[in-house]
Amino acid sequence: MTGRARSPLAGALLVLVATVALTLTFSLLRVPSAVLFGSLLGGMTHALTSPTEIKVPPLAFRLGQALIGVTIGTLVSVEALQRMGGEIAPVLLVTLGTVVLSLGAGWLLSLRRDVSLVTGAFALIAGGASGIVALARDLDADERVVTVVQYLRVLIVLVTLPLVIGVVFQPETGLGTLSTEHGPLALDLLYVVAAAGGGLLLARVVRFSTATLLAPLLIAAVLASSGWLGDVAVPDPVQWVGYALIGVQVGLRFTRTSLASIARMLPVVTLLILAMLGLSALMGAALAWLTPADGLTAYLATTPGGLFAVLAIAADSGSDVTYVMAVQLFRLLVILLTMPVLARWLRRRDTESGDAA
Repeated sequence: MTGRARSPLAGALLVLVATVALTLTFSLLRVPSAVLFGSLLGGMTHALTSPTEIKVPPLAFRLGQALIGVTIGTLVSVEALQRMGGEIAPVLLVTLGTVVLSLGAGWLLSLRRDVSLVTGAFALIAGGASGIVALARDLDADERVVTVVQYLRVLIVLVTLPLVIGVVFQPETGLGTLSTEHGPLALDLLYVVAAAGGGLLLARVVRFSTATLLAPLLIAAVLASSGWLGDVAVPDPVQWVGYALIGVQVGLRFTRTSLASIARMLPVVTLLILAMLGLSALMGAALAWLTPADGLTAYLATTPGGLFAVLAIAADSGSDVTYVMAVQLFRLLVILLTMPVLARWLRRRDTESGDAA
């Protein structure tokens, strides 16, 4: 590592200034997850230009995971999940098919010597990018590769969505909008404190990998779905803090060697993502064939990423937003809840392959 040594305070100030400037720029350009990208590059700004190490307290990382868990848990709606009703069998089949598809793409990526099977799988798993990035280190995956590939997938999904929908489905637009109503700010903050604080305490008791994200997620889902606190949401600035805490710590772990390695794999990754998009569209066609859902609704329900953009398009085109949300959420929960078991299995396969070699 070359570069000018700077004090930890100067490095922290550089990271802060770069994070804010980049986040504002990305927000103006409408880049998805602008805060996470901005903080990621903010951390890299220091890591790639100075040998001075900046240590972020472990509590900050756990807090970031908890806030992302609460943000995801807020989306869980019992009404949306019940909407699937008697269609759970085909939805489960399509969900498992998407997971298998993701693992297959991850296995192909892991054929590279610089990518482990665990890293390849979680870099290309479809859905829940923020949660997967937050958990990558706990699962022994290379969080730098996982972050770059996950958000490249999201970006490609968002870029191709309007094109595919316009060419293939040609729906009417302006038929509806997403509701964003929620309760008073004080109630929202109470909800975040209860879910994140309670989840972190529970994670100290149960002590399993991913608990610092899953425990707050489950508590948030119960509180939000039960209606005990009314209509609640995670305030945007609180979400930004969660994304920034994760993004900065990932960025600070980059080196010039790791950055060059990731850059070399991007052409292969892009091809794998495009293949996943095509095969996911086939999953949508299967869902439309197996259920009463129309083609556009089924396609949006099985899109591998870009949840909020997908829901906005569903509302605008008059598709069944509740059904789209239900299928997307079901896949997200299946992925997040099975990640610890999946990670152990993948690590064992990695070890067996290494022993055989």
